[in-house]
Order: sequence, then structure tokens, then C-alpha cells
Amino acid sequence: FQVHDRIKYLRHLIVSLAQAQDISQALLVFSHDIYDEEINNLVQSIDFCKVMQFFYPFSIQLHPNEFPGADPNDCPRDIKREEALVKKCNNAPFPDLYGHYREAKFTQTKHHWWWKANRVFNQLEVTKNHTGLVVFLEEDHYVAEDFIHVLKLMDSTCKISCPQCNILSLGTYLKTFSYYGDPKKVEVTPWISSKHNMGMAFNRSTWIKIKECAEYFCKYDDYNWDWSLQHVSQYCLREKLHAMVVRGPRVFHIGECGVHHKKNNCESTGVITKVQKVLKSSLNHLYPNYLTLTYVSPLKKSKIRKGNGGWGDRRDHMLCIGMTLR
Repeated sequence: FQVHDRIKYLRHLIVSLAQAQDISQALLVFSHDIYDEEINNLVQSIDFCKVMQFFYPFSIQLHPNEFPGADPNDCPRDIKREEALVKKCNNAPFPDLYGHYREAKFTQTKHHWWWKANRVFNQLEVTKNHTGLVVFLEEDHYVAEDFIHVLKLMDSTCKISCPQCNILSLGTYLKTFSYYGDPKKVEVTPWISSKHNMGMAFNRSTWIKIKECAEYFCKYDDYNWDWSLQHVSQYCLREKLHAMVVRGPRVFHIGECGVHHKKNNCESTGVITKVQKVLKSSLNHLYPNYLTLTYVSPLKKSKIRKGNGGWGDRRDHMLCIGMTLR
């Protein structure tokens, strides 16, 4: 779990995890980029399975006035490159592809994601030899009670029927979905960052291939970890990322506000209520005993996308590459 500071959502996530079947067999690993007593106490109160916490060491909280936080001598976001060079601010030669200079709060999430993945797969004693699945979730996600059951089913189906599937995706951003027609359906499709980044799981062999493409991830001018992973898939991997995606989602996005979304009412529990209603009305359709595969080819050839920028600073490239554990 990647955790920032939205404790309200985190509480709901933990409640949903407590209700999940077989959760006692799982290890929950919480990776924080903020040290907050209330959040720590909440995580430490979990008593239904094994739990670990660790803290991202290059956070803005720990480096408020120096890189990777915002150094007073960093170039302002919108200054022109020529002015920046005259001014001799820190990162003057390296604006992003839109001519903007880095903003620390936007760079942190990608760094944190990469650091956390490296730590779990390569450094933690308890997981560094784990060959099974690692599921990536965030503080504003919510899980269905059969998410582990479905994940295991997807994993075994992959081994038999879909050897090219290297990412399992438990979530969906679709606004409408039905468990009645789709409880057993999974789709096989090329992995698309904006569609298949929620509740995704992969194993060590997939991670090793991604990690070997660290330069593609770390130097791509986009501050989003998922767009950067898409870039890795398109330009570096011999076998591109292919996802097996559940039609009836087992992971939901309940966050109304975050890095990308600012709504007037960030306290809204409307989404959570809706998710709980959907799951309650679908109880008879959970726990499928087998899955049926549909192969989906994208409607149109996905054109090579230009990055979103925010990641032109060479210091970010070097920090990210430096966090890659061999």
C-alpha cells in the first residue's frame, strides 16, 4: 500500500481488508511518505493478519528545503529557460518537455512507487525471496471480500490459459459494471496505464524485467509512475505488459480528492456508500469457481503518447536510478 495523508480513506480500506476471506494468510506492507502518529497507530491496530510498515526516506517531509523537496534556489515552475540560465537557479538547464520546472509535490509519488517496489522485491528479508504475487494498492482503494479468492483464480488461470499475461488487474474505472453477467469473466488485453493501474498484481519474474528497464522508467519525462511503466512496456520490454482484467471489479477507487482531483467536498462518503451497496447486492455473484477468458484487442492502435512532463530535472533521474536495487 502506498500511503500519503488521507486517513479517512485509509480507515475504509482497512475495514474492507478485515472482511476479506483468507486475509489472515496475507502480509500487508504499508509504505508511507509522511510520518503521522495517527496514521501509524491506525495501521498498528490491525490485528487480522501480519503487517509491516516502512517509510520512504527521500520524502518532502524529511527534506522540506532541499532536493527532493523544494530548494529555495530551485527554478520557479513557469520561469523561461533563458531567464533561469541568467538567474542560475539550481535546475536551470533542465525544464520538462513543456518548458516547466519541477514541482516537488508532483515528483514524490513516482519516486515513492519505484522505491517501494524495489524495497519489497529486493530488500525486505521477508519478501525478497517471495516468488508469488505482490498486489499494489493505495490508501483510497477499497477491496471486495473475495479479492484474494479471485486473485488466486486469475493466477492459476494465467498459468494454464494465458502465459503472456504478466499483470493481473483487480480494479476498473468504468462507471457502470454488473456482476450478474460478468461474475466469471476476465479480459485479456494489452496493459493500458490509465485503465489497468488499480489493484494490479505481478510476480518477481515480471518485476525483474521491469527493473532491467529502470532507465526507461526513471528518465521518461512524466511524473506518473503508471505512464512511465507504459513507456517501459512500449519501448523496453521484449514481451510487452499484458493484463488479465476482471469484468466485475474487486478493487474500487473511493478517493474523491488527491493529486489529480480536487473537488469542493473532499469529505464525501458518497462513493464509499455506492461501492458498499454494489457489493452487498452482488453477494451471490462473488466467489466464482472458475473464470472465462475473453481476448480484447484495442479498438484502435494506441498511438505513442507524449509524456505529461514534470520530470525533466536530471536530479530526479539520478535519484530514481539510484534507488534501483540490483
